[in-house]
Amino acid sequence: MLAGEPVRLLNVPDITDLEKLVEFFVAQGSRITWDRAKGEMRIDHARFDADQLKTEMPAGMRSTVLLFAPLLWRMKQIVIPATAKGCSLGIRELDPHLEILQAFGAKGARDGSLTLTLAARYHATRYWQDYMSVTATENFVMAAVLADGVSTLINAASEPHVQDLCMVLNAMGARIEGIGTSMLRVTGVESLHGGTFTINSDYHEIVTFLALGAITGGEVRVEHSLPTHFDLIGRSFAKLGVAIRHDGTTAVVQSGQHLAVESTRTSNLLPKIEAAPWPYFPVDLLPCMIALSVRAPGEIQFWNKVYEGGFTWLPELAKFGSHLVVCDPHRVIVFGARPLRPAVVEAPYIIRAAVALYMVAASIPGRSVVRNAEIIKRAHPRFVENLRTLGADVEWTG
Repeated sequence: MLAGEPVRLLNVPDITDLEKLVEFFVAQGSRITWDRAKGEMRIDHARFDADQLKTEMPAGMRSTVLLFAPLLWRMKQIVIPATAKGCSLGIRELDPHLEILQAFGAKGARDGSLTLTLAARYHATRYWQDYMSVTATENFVMAAVLADGVSTLINAASEPHVQDLCMVLNAMGARIEGIGTSMLRVTGVESLHGGTFTINSDYHEIVTFLALGAITGGEVRVEHSLPTHFDLIGRSFAKLGVAIRHDGTTAVVQSGQHLAVESTRTSNLLPKIEAAPWPYFPVDLLPCMIALSVRAPGEIQFWNKVYEGGFTWLPELAKFGSHLVVCDPHRVIVFGARPLRPAVVEAPYIIRAAVALYMVAASIPGRSVVRNAEIIKRAHPRFVENLRTLGADVEWTG
């Protein structure tokens, strides 16, 4: 949308969120061809209808907010929906995105909904975020690359997917400095060009399958991993008795590992895994670690420093027989290696909470059912098919 030239993407995942975005753009006149088998997508927005938005923005996905900056640049006026959402982790506010766009010169008017208008170009700005928001950082960068001057973002998110976006924009002709740090400096350019770009492997998916191997005692090898993402993630696995190694770019969890909570050197403190914005342990992967801890002898505390709704799914985990104490909306203590039983559980609208419920079910002899698990398709292409390849007895139902 920012380049105005064709873009070719490689290693494109076949996930439902992306399908919604493709349907949205095609409805506005964009030309998109998607070879799902090859993971290749060709995108040409030359015929995108900039005069009238024919359909509403995609609903039921948080990534809708990432359309704000490029759509406003392209159309000069957009209506912000109140339906932009993600999962049930907690309040997912729009205010930071609106403040950023207004800092770049957008004007807002409320009449039931919020209409944003942009007279011409974005105006360079300096903005200090309240917290390290991934999507707000990405919206800032997408506005700044074509702004008229030098823009600075303080307290920027630095997750690998934020870095990937910045590097792709630079490859398209942008001038972004400080990639991977908490301060970004962006010198606006007149235009961006198209090109061919490869999407990096998703460390969330890599960790998910490693955790699945660890909880079921099997060996799992995940190709195309990026070892530089795993220093802290590997240490977090080790706190639960799991050793992760890399053979080049293949991440490996070996079979027969004995889960156990690692004792701390400070005897009067519980072991803990703290999750917060990168470079902390990733918040979205905390449910996978909680699932592992259910099977690991010992006690461990988990601390979600971001989402106040991050533990609302734990009563479903307790249906398997797991023992845990929710201390407050952000902290929980798990008492592992208690007797478990098969169960029928309800997955929340949280992707890896649904995965975590499946992980525990997969480690228990007998038949369990995880209802409402379709949300997994938002982030994991061919999830069940990959599990069957690994020898799992699992199927989609309903």
